[in-house]
Amino acid sequence: MSTTDEQERSQRFAAQRDRIRAEHLKPVSSRPASSARGLHHTALISSDVERTVRFYQDLLEFPLTELIENRDYPGSSHFFFDIGNSNLLAFFDFPGLDIGPYQEVLGGLHHIAISVEPDRWNHLRTKLVDAGVELIEHSEVSLYFRDPDGARLELIADPLGEMYGSHVL
Repeated sequence: MSTTDEQERSQRFAAQRDRIRAEHLKPVSSRPASSARGLHHTALISSDVERTVRFYQDLLEFPLTELIENRDYPGSSHFFFDIGNSNLLAFFDFPGLDIGPYQEVLGGLHHIAISVEPDRWNHLRTKLVDAGVELIEHSEVSLYFRDPDGARLELIADPLGEMYGSHVL
């Protein structure tokens, strides 16, 4: 795609964002409270329960909080990690099913951004580098990398409700 095409596409979508923002984004003072209490858990798929536990608990320091049988698929596990603020990251495994590798698809997961304190961010960055995890650093507050099954994660040092210094909540 040429630079001119990219610029035209960018301008076209900027105009669309401006229109949607003007029509739907209410000022904070008139925005109603959400009907939700928060994110209970996000569930991903694991190809190897123990490898997933080692990655999330041992490397990222998210404590494993429960490991039970998946009620929807006998023999499958459903397990949870504490990601702070009463939020959980959950996983299923589906032994015996050939579900194929991770894919980013429309309607699917692009990435999960998890807020960590700046000191913890630096500590985890060092652990990820020492473990040989390939990562991309963005804006000195975001680390992007993939888990053992290919799901994209972001550790962000910005506080909850902020992104790159701007309030989004």
